[in-house]
Amino acid sequence: MSGSMSPSDQGFLRQFSLLIGGLVVLTIVLIFAGYTIYSHQPKETDHASSRQVAMRIAPDGAVYAGDTGRAAMQAAQEAAAKAAASQVAYGGTTDGKTIYDNLCHSCHTAGVAGAPKLGDKAAWAPRIAQGIDTLVKHAIEGYHGPDGNFMPPKGGNPALTDEQVKNAVQWIVDQAK
Repeated sequence: MSGSMSPSDQGFLRQFSLLIGGLVVLTIVLIFAGYTIYSHQPKETDHASSRQVAMRIAPDGAVYAGDTGRAAMQAAQEAAAKAAASQVAYGGTTDGKTIYDNLCHSCHTAGVAGAPKLGDKAAWAPRIAQGIDTLVKHAIEGYHGPDGNFMPPKGGNPALTDEQVKNAVQWIVDQAK
């Protein structure tokens, strides 16, 4: 055996090297395509993280000085009071009829889920006999009756205050007397 290769070996090496070269070029093209696709995808944003950063760099308080400061402080207090009032249902009204008209009528007009209808003295009599405090407690905490009737807590509106619920219950009871 001398050191020369046969023509078939030379053909194999030529084809093999072309195959390897083609695979290298294909690999580079696929890597470039993958990078291009990845770089055009929108990045995930963590909204909680941006809120945390904003809270962390926000000032702890404010300085109010002179008439300008007093006006700014009053405006801030009014804005806070308005924001607090908006968290209470129906602007904070304690009128039982208004609360009934906005919320309670949906069940107590049609008798949904076994709700006694407004003004139905026969249906309300045994409930009124339990006492107004029991009715208010059931209206605030919710109630599942033995006969399948159901009252969601605060009529399904958690923004109601206990006083609003009590006044609505009192107004409904007054209609059944």
